Amino acid sequence: MTNIEFIEMIKPYIIDQTVKRGYKYPSAIIAIACNESNYGRSLLASKYYNYFGMKCGNSWKGASINLKTKEEYQPGIVTNIRDNFRVYSNTSIGVEGFFNFIDTIRYQNLKDVTSPLSFIRTIKNDGYATDSNYVDKVYNILCKYNLHSIDPTYDKITEVAKEVIAGKWGNGSIRKKRLFQAGYNYNEVQNRVNILLKGG
Repeated sequence: MTNIEFIEMIKPYIIDQTVKRGYKYPSAIIAIACNESNYGRSLLASKYYNYFGMKCGNSWKGASINLKTKEEYQPGIVTNIRDNFRVYSNTSIGVEGFFNFIDTIRYQNLKDVTSPLSFIRTIKNDGYATDSNYVDKVYNILCKYNLHSIDPTYDKITEVAKEVIAGKWGNGSIRKKRLFQAGYNYNEVQNRVNILLKGG
């Protein structure tokens, strides 16, 4: 399975869950799955349908598998360990398992984020990953495969961002005020402006 084939395979499952659960940015979650599972090629993903590298923890009551993994508890120092990971019976249940995992108090702030990048930063800060380069790795995947276009807000935000570039919304505090009054999130629009200016 190629990288793009994996994205196309898992995309409908993730979009379905984001709609049902009230999350805004399936693009970020798809990128996380790509990063955690090596585009579905890891043993954990290909055999056990755990596309998100989720460990068992104390609350997990289902099947598990003990595998080698790496953690970066201190920046720049990678430690090889073994740990127990959650096992699922198919792709649909595996993706649903991720959403069950983040539908907890620890990750409740993920519903309040204002961009795919802030989703990735927030889940990292919440303790989901120890890799010090995690945000960059996941966001680079998101940009490389133009996953922004999957998000429900993409078309309208992109339209507004193009208007910002054309000068319609003014500059500085005036732009921020006008966007706020029109019901747009300033940071989300500015992030899209930056992506467009970079050719994304």
